[in-house]
Amino acid sequence: MEHEKPLEDLTIKELKEMALAMGGISGVSAMKKTELIIAIKKAKGLPVKETREKPIETVVELKHKMREIREQRDSLRKRTDKEKMRLLTRKISRLKKRTRRLAEKTA
Repeated sequence: MEHEKPLEDLTIKELKEMALAMGGISGVSAMKKTELIIAIKKAKGLPVKETREKPIETVVELKHKMREIREQRDSLRKRTDKEKMRLLTRKISRLKKRTRRLAEKTA
């Protein structure tokens, strides 16, 4: 059964049903929408648009960013700008989480 809508317009549920019906695609239930679309296009032999991935950051680069943000935060302490300090602290926290995830991937 062919769908008239392009794959991008289908819901995840419809894409999963289509992938399961086609067979030969493993891990369908864990795939995201973009992964499903690529897998279905490859299985059908349709051209797959190449997507650019985000540049991969290293732990060293992230820690350098954290150092810079900490310096900014410390300079704001002298001015007692609490709102901006809070935002910078949140940025540092997010960067820490990203470094932990990267460390887990490389371990």
